[in-house]
Amino acid sequence: MSAIAEVKPSLTLRRRIAAAPAKVFAAWTKPEKIMGWWGTKDATTLRAEVDLKPGGRFAVAFRTPDGEEHNVSGVYREIVADAKLVFTWAWKSTPERESLVTITIRPDGDGAMLTLHHENFFDRTARDNHEGGWRSSLDRLEAFVEAA
Repeated sequence: MSAIAEVKPSLTLRRRIAAAPAKVFAAWTKPEKIMGWWGTKDATTLRAEVDLKPGGRFAVAFRTPDGEEHNVSGVYREIVADAKLVFTWAWKSTPERESLVTITIRPDGDGAMLTLHHENFFDRTARDNHEGGWRSSLDRLEAFVEAA
């Protein structure tokens, strides 16, 4: 008798951004650019560290308006310049709940189509919380790269 593997929740978000793929990619990979958009609505990005190579780490911290500090980090698994990032994702508060994020960026007319796929969530509640956070963060990313 075979055991059925548990399917962990995931989410996929797509966003058309009126900026070149290289500009969108840079916003995800350059600490000084991450500082300009990372986090949910009205959050303040406190730190951004990037070692952009397979096996390299990233770490970002932000503070929400209620004063709570959020710290996330992970390891880059795949990097394709201006097109794809794959990295692990774990909050400092729950490091045992590691998940995986894949960002793909492709040309779309005079802009870029960004697809964010976040998988292997601990449970549906974690997925739903991340969906709201990612939507808000992508709003900030879009505004940041389109204004720059």
